[in-house]
Amino acid sequence: MTTVLISHTDCLGHITPGAHPERLERLISINNSLDDLDDPNLIRLEAPLGKDLDILRAHSKKYLENLKKSTPSSGVVSLDADTFMSEGSLMAARRGVGGIIKGVDLVLGGEVANAFVITRPPGHHAEKERAMGFCLFGNVAIAAKYALDHHQLSKVAIVDFDVHHGNGTQDILWDEERVLFVSSHQMPLFPGTGYASEKGIQNNILNIPLEPNISSQSFKALYEKEVFPALETFSPDLLLISAGFDAHASDPLANINLLEEDFEWLTNRLCDLAKKVCGGRVVSTLEGGYDLDALAASVRVHLETLLKRGKND
Repeated sequence: MTTVLISHTDCLGHITPGAHPERLERLISINNSLDDLDDPNLIRLEAPLGKDLDILRAHSKKYLENLKKSTPSSGVVSLDADTFMSEGSLMAARRGVGGIIKGVDLVLGGEVANAFVITRPPGHHAEKERAMGFCLFGNVAIAAKYALDHHQLSKVAIVDFDVHHGNGTQDILWDEERVLFVSSHQMPLFPGTGYASEKGIQNNILNIPLEPNISSQSFKALYEKEVFPALETFSPDLLLISAGFDAHASDPLANINLLEEDFEWLTNRLCDLAKKVCGGRVVSTLEGGYDLDALAASVRVHLETLLKRGKND
């Protein structure tokens, strides 16, 4: 079967100030790295705009209206010390919501084996009522809610391997027993949440704090010991991935020393798990990654692995 890659040029319209880590060059670098990827099993689609109805699955109407009102007609405005909006930011963020929902529809409809959504801004720090950590909408949490309610799935799992804790996803899904949310992340590090004791009201959250400079071997061992068994026991109908590549050794915002081959290993193992429990149904969405070369190389490896698994599984 095929793999679908979903993105949109509107995501270049989200402008951040100065040398902000979450800058449009991230997407340019990724696009350049994928230009020569000519595989008959790869479908490239434009992300549709996310609808208010779907955004409101995770965020309040008041929050959404405040974001609309905060959108400047020119220049850049600050929502907090790290999170900014320009004239094109809301459109870009809507592409992230629409893109991941499109990926869910295609995968659950059996039209493609798996999907990878490459949009910006990222989403996993956006809480129910608060934009933060470069994020406006909780894309992966919205997708989980959509899959459960629109497609009538029983259970959805999310694995977030971004180096920062997905506090927004956790906040949105804190009491959602139909979703298992797993986050591995460096600690201490922004946003300061993600302790192992944070388990959710329904014991539906598994946080895996990582010590700075953890070895690749130890990282893999934690996944083998804690993450994969939890996913297999939960046995979801769909696996969603918050694919942040800022745990790369070259990333300037953290101190985890993974390399491209580690992300290849992790993607393969997550696909192994998905093949076993949910027919290989995987939808991945881009989160962080702020060294341009490392980000581009890691994204390429992640996509190539999804492609390989989509063809062979």
